[in-house]
Amino acid sequence: MSLRIIFGIGNPGDKYENTRHNIGFKILDVFAEKHDLQFTKSNSLFLSTGSKLNTSPFLLIKPTTYVNLSGKAAEQVLLNYDINIKDFLVVVDDINLPVGEIRIRKNSGDGGHNGLFSIIEQLKSKEFPRIRFGVGNNFKQGEMADFVLSKFDLDSIDLVNIKVQTAVKLIENFIENGYEGLINTFSKINNY
Repeated sequence: MSLRIIFGIGNPGDKYENTRHNIGFKILDVFAEKHDLQFTKSNSLFLSTGSKLNTSPFLLIKPTTYVNLSGKAAEQVLLNYDINIKDFLVVVDDINLPVGEIRIRKNSGDGGHNGLFSIIEQLKSKEFPRIRFGVGNNFKQGEMADFVLSKFDLDSIDLVNIKVQTAVKLIENFIENGYEGLINTFSKINNY
């Protein structure tokens, strides 16, 4: 079975915990908790944990490079583990989607996200699949940085927590069945 890597975008440190920009970390943390896994420092660029889901091996990666330099960690991960880029799933916040809305993309641009831009630049490819998690865009011009570094408002928390569980299910299907499994599960979820 192919090793599959799930790379959550976010910023390290307690002050960024549960912020919109860290939804990639939050989703991986919930996945790790569900599967009784602990993140450990792999090198100076990322934390990791891994196991098998049934017979499918996987690694979860949380970069320690901060969002804007995510590509440095992504490049190191691909060098360390020598996997096909189609087996490298990025989980990222998206201000272009309403809070809690999830989209699956492959071979698309960065959507204005500095972390995705960094990954595309470092890997010299945009062929990797991604789960885009909507964080909304209720901010005035010039206030985007403050917005993405803020926590979800109380009205959104329940929806975010439900959708985080959906993202965990999508990741489980990606691990076991690759991109096709991810798309099939996403289609089923969206038809209910």
